[in-house]
Amino acid sequence: MFTMTHDNWNVPIHVWLSDESQVDALCMEQASHLARLPFLHKRVCLMPDTHAGMGMPIGGVIATEGVIIPNAVGVDIGCGMAFCGTDIPVERLREQKTGGSIVEGLIADILRSIPVGFSHHKNPQSCYTLDAAYDDMELYIADTPLCGQLEAGYYQVGTLGGGNHFIELQEDQDGCLGIMVHSGSRNFGKQVCDYFHRTARDLNLKWHSEIPDEWRLAFLPLDSAEGRQYVNWMNLALAFAAENRARMMYAVRSKLEKWMAQRVGVPFQYTEDINCHHNYAALERHGSRDVWVHRKGATRAQAGELAVIPGAMGSFSYVVEGLGNKQSFCSSSHGAGRQYSRKGAMQAFSAEEVMTDLAKRDVVLGKHNKKDVAEESRFAYKDIDEVMDQQKDLVKPLKKLRTIGVVKG
Repeated sequence: MFTMTHDNWNVPIHVWLSDESQVDALCMEQASHLARLPFLHKRVCLMPDTHAGMGMPIGGVIATEGVIIPNAVGVDIGCGMAFCGTDIPVERLREQKTGGSIVEGLIADILRSIPVGFSHHKNPQSCYTLDAAYDDMELYIADTPLCGQLEAGYYQVGTLGGGNHFIELQEDQDGCLGIMVHSGSRNFGKQVCDYFHRTARDLNLKWHSEIPDEWRLAFLPLDSAEGRQYVNWMNLALAFAAENRARMMYAVRSKLEKWMAQRVGVPFQYTEDINCHHNYAALERHGSRDVWVHRKGATRAQAGELAVIPGAMGSFSYVVEGLGNKQSFCSSSHGAGRQYSRKGAMQAFSAEEVMTDLAKRDVVLGKHNKKDVAEESRFAYKDIDEVMDQQKDLVKPLKKLRTIGVVKG
C-alpha cells in the first residue's frame, strides 16, 4: 500500500498497490476529484482491483459526513456475491455417463431455468422485499417513476442479468463443490441511481455547488428530504439484490439436489452460506465519527466477517475472512478488476480463443450467445492471485475455488 498527497487535496489517497504506475490515468483523475471533496472523512481508498468507473473509480472506498453521493454507490446498487459450500467431491460430478457428466447437465439445467441477460420471468414472482415496500410506501416517493420499478421488480427477482454477472460451480482446495452467484438489483438499482443522480445535479446547480458537474459526483445532504429518500430507495435496492441472489442460489441448490438424487444417490451437506454486497453506502462508526462509507466495487471486511472475492471466468475465486483494517474503512477488493474494457477485450481476444481456453481448463460454459464471450475472458481481468497478494492486510483467504462450470448472460 502507498499513500499520495497533494496541496489541492483535502485528504490523502491510499492505494493498495505497489506504485502509482499500476493505476490508470483516468482512475487516478477520478480519485483526485474525490480527494478534493469538502465533506470527505480521513482519506480516499483504492483497492488493488481499482479501475475507472462513472464519477468514482470501481474498487474505491470513501467515507462522507452529512452527505451521500449516488454515483459513489453506482448504478448496480447491491451488486454482490452469494456462496454456498458443500461436501460433494467434484470428481463424482465429472464422471461421464449416458447423457454426459452431472456438471454438464447441471449447467444446462440452470441456463434453462434462470433468465439471463435482458430476459425476465414471463410471470410475476413472489418477492417479500417488494411486498414489504408496498406495505410501507410512506418511506418512498409516491409520485415518481421509481414506483413503477416496484412492479417491474416482480418479473426481475431471481434473474441473473448480463455483463460480469455469473453463476459458477467451483472446486475448492479439498476437491469439494462450491456454488457462487454474482448479481445485483437488475434494472431496479440503475433506475434508482439515475433518478437520484439527476435530482442531486439539479439541487447542486441550484445551490451553486463548487463541485464541477463534469466530475459526476453530485451529492445529497442527508438532512434533506431528497437525501433521506435516496437512502430509503438504496436500502430497498440492497434488500432486493440480496433476495435476488438468494432466489437464484435456492434454484441452483434445488437443481443440484435433483441431479445428485438421480445420478449419485448419496446424501450431502451444505457448509458456508454467504450473501454480501459490494456496491452500497452504509452508516458506520469509524474512529469517533459516524460516517457514510461508500463502497463502489469494494467488499466490507470487518474483523472476522466472511466475504467472497471472485476472479474471472475460468480462473480462481476466494472465500475470505475480514481483518478489520481501519485504514481501508474495513474494506477489500470486490474481485480481480478489469484490465481491458469490454470493447477492448472483444478487440484483443476472439471468441474462439476464449472457448478453447475454457475447454483446456475443463470448464463447462452455459451461454445462449457466445459471440461476446471475450468480454468476460479471464485475460480481460487482472490476476486474482496478484490482487490477493496486495491485500494481505485486509483479508485472510479461507478457501481457493477453481471454476468448473459457469452460466453467463
